[in-house]
Amino acid sequence: MTKLYEYKPNYAIHPGETLKEKLEELGMSPKEFAVRTGKPIKTVSRLINGKSSITPDMAIKFERVLKIPARFWLKHQADYDELIARKRQEKDITEAVEWAKKFPYAEMSKLGWVKRTRKHEEKAEELLAFFGISKVKSWEDMYLNATLPLFLRISLKHKKDPYALSAWLAKGEQIAKSIAAPKYSQQALRKKLPVLKKIMAEKPENFFMEIQAECLDAGVKVIYTSTLPKLPINGVVRWIDENPIIQIYDRYKRYDIFWFSLFHELGHILLHGNKKNIFIEEVRDINDEDQYEKEATEFALQWLLKNKEFESIISKITAGNEILEIIKMYAKNFGTHPDIIIGRILHQNRDLYKFGFLQNQLSKININDQRKLF
Repeated sequence: MTKLYEYKPNYAIHPGETLKEKLEELGMSPKEFAVRTGKPIKTVSRLINGKSSITPDMAIKFERVLKIPARFWLKHQADYDELIARKRQEKDITEAVEWAKKFPYAEMSKLGWVKRTRKHEEKAEELLAFFGISKVKSWEDMYLNATLPLFLRISLKHKKDPYALSAWLAKGEQIAKSIAAPKYSQQALRKKLPVLKKIMAEKPENFFMEIQAECLDAGVKVIYTSTLPKLPINGVVRWIDENPIIQIYDRYKRYDIFWFSLFHELGHILLHGNKKNIFIEEVRDINDEDQYEKEATEFALQWLLKNKEFESIISKITAGNEILEIIKMYAKNFGTHPDIIIGRILHQNRDLYKFGFLQNQLSKININDQRKLF
């Protein structure tokens, strides 16, 4: 995370003290000054004693009487007020230290999301700035209590690690807001599905950048974000402003699983594209999926390899090296990638004696090594 650090003095005097010194220098009593400025003596007294502030109206009157520019008094007051406010904020920073310890700060700093530091107070301050909040209560309201329905429509309270997950989501939001995109079009996105499947089948060198470009053309932002330790998540779909966002991660580094995750998220957009919905794809047992998840899963399966296509492949293969040739032939015929067929076989057939050797045929990927639009 890039921040501009400015010099912030930790000491400032109230402008009333400066006024008192100036009046003593001029030999002018507070009462005379009150008469000359047309202000009640009580007001001048409170100001000199640091119990009230200089207003713009007062600053102009002081300028006429003392020949000291109004901007001097206003800046003096502003500097003092800022210092007092920062001292009050120190309490919020102190209270945030224990909260900050629950985040994988070291890993976030390695990714450049926050600055490197070993000081607990600086970590707390960095994390508050990262989330764009002033106190821990704000984070709780946004991520645990879902107080802001336009921000996050579900609570992370019962997630395995709401702290790391909230950081991952926040980073995705930051990236998404920096990307200009046309208005989302469901019709345009549906037309992109065959194009995306062709990219999947052909596996160009920079397939991820091509995915981003095609989806962005339909108003969908596809973001890759490195994950954080012990965060069992594959991706998330949500709306930010007027565009659907797919934030994805290649957890298993497998080509087939990556494409399944992408089409799963596309399924959510097309089938459940209500702006109020957010879908977080966690690593879980498929039997635990709700109806929306099952529908998105079926959408992905049918686009990558239809059930009838898969059954026709299974009916033709037997144990032996010829399996690979049959798989490649059918992948070409059905416009898919061999890894999709292999992944489906391994997932739906537990006969490792017969199909276990196919594990070594699956392609490994690392999206971090891919070129990206953003």
